[in-house]
Amino acid sequence: MEPGLTQFSDREGATGVHADDVCGPGWVGFLVIATLAEALRAGPVVLDGGLATELESLGHNLDSALWSARLLHDDPDAIVEAHLAYFAAGAQVATTASYQASIGGFTQAGISQAEAAQLIRRSVRLAEQARASFEDGNERWIAGSIGPYGAALADGSEYRGDYDRTVEELRSWHRPRIELLAEAGVDILALETIPCLAEVEALLYEIDGNGQPCWLSITCAADRTRAGEPAAEAFALASDVEEIVAVGVNCIDPADAYALVRIASESSGKPVVVYPNSGERWDASARAWIGPATFQTRDVASWISGGARLVGGCCRVGPTEIRTVRDLVG
Repeated sequence: MEPGLTQFSDREGATGVHADDVCGPGWVGFLVIATLAEALRAGPVVLDGGLATELESLGHNLDSALWSARLLHDDPDAIVEAHLAYFAAGAQVATTASYQASIGGFTQAGISQAEAAQLIRRSVRLAEQARASFEDGNERWIAGSIGPYGAALADGSEYRGDYDRTVEELRSWHRPRIELLAEAGVDILALETIPCLAEVEALLYEIDGNGQPCWLSITCAADRTRAGEPAAEAFALASDVEEIVAVGVNCIDPADAYALVRIASESSGKPVVVYPNSGERWDASARAWIGPATFQTRDVASWISGGARLVGGCCRVGPTEIRTVRDLVG
């Protein structure tokens, strides 16, 4: 919470802040929080967990090149159900099922370009449908997921960043989905799981000046991008881009979270977003998660003290963990 701001709720549960120091001595009132960027000034905001994690727990097989995006076509109600589970657990942000959705990916699956565009827009409508089910006066936001180029290749390259694509080629590839999600009315774009500086640069060039709020979240091993570059350089690139309201990391080992939160805060001067994996490891040959889960919600307090304002989970972090994060945040 910034100095002079004290978070509170009215009798209907809407969130606001006392702002004596902001609006003058003795001022008492209620500031309506309309945007996610404004909410971050009032205190931490809770993200959802892994959408695919919840869909799999509901019995859906996501073993296809489209991953969870397949259900935009085959079973959209399942996506609504997953969003509802996270909202019910206390998440304040629903991330759309567009992470692995692309015009090219859908057309390779036999879907026309026109229907592919419709499916990407549908990801926003489904999240909005889930949000509309809650009439408790609390603010909730929709984040349009912009996953990395490598996710659409379905070959694991989003964890390597070895695309052999120019910045201009990456800009061109990302542009249609950015435009479709923005036109569909998302509150914010989640530029997430970005593994290399070239793709960071491409996305920042693409959104700079368009007025669409975004967060930028890279994926790292220790203090470096998956491509081996210093994470601090990626965060610093976003420091002067007005559309970027938060920078940080996702799809990382939770043991690396605090250090990366500090690096992101110091390098960018912006609020930080952090949503790690459970700590289990994906064995590609066995196609199974192995090892213990090390995601500890008690660590969230340290992330927040380090500058995190958007906190949640990624792979293998479900509604149960998000509920405990929400309880901790209050």
